[in-house]
Amino acid sequence: MDHGTQADYDLVSAHDAENAALQADRVLDWLRQLDGDSPYRISRLEHCLQTATRAENDGADDETIVCALLHDIGDILAPTNHSAVAAALLQPYVSEKNHWIVKHHGLFQGYYWFEFVGQDPAARDRFKGHKYYEACVEFCARWDQTSFDPDYETRRLEHFEPLVRELFGRKPRAFF
Repeated sequence: MDHGTQADYDLVSAHDAENAALQADRVLDWLRQLDGDSPYRISRLEHCLQTATRAENDGADDETIVCALLHDIGDILAPTNHSAVAAALLQPYVSEKNHWIVKHHGLFQGYYWFEFVGQDPAARDRFKGHKYYEACVEFCARWDQTSFDPDYETRRLEHFEPLVRELFGRKPRAFF
């Protein structure tokens, strides 16, 4: 669009606004796609729902609950760097702290399993001293790592849908 006009960019802006208005629907659809085969005793969707349920049960704020729900949504597009994908999706809508936790949770989860795949379980320690280090440790220990329990009473996606819609209904911050 090297010769684009105001009218052209008005059209693009209108299209982008319509697309943004459907963001929550797309996110909810991506979550539903996680409800398939899994090497765990529960599906990836159930893991996300259980993580959000634990966060809610612990009294987390709504934004943190949605981040717990969506922390693994990147598995749909990029399983090898799912944390970065989930964090990029959430960044315009969430606090710096929640963004940092989602972005780094995959590495921090490695504390529990990296030894089994020839990696360093202490890899997360390179972030020791970071202001959100302990919060990410806690996220993983209290909510993420424990949320593979087929017997845990987990809320359904419909319960969390209003929170997802509220989050993606916010005016996004620009990150250019």
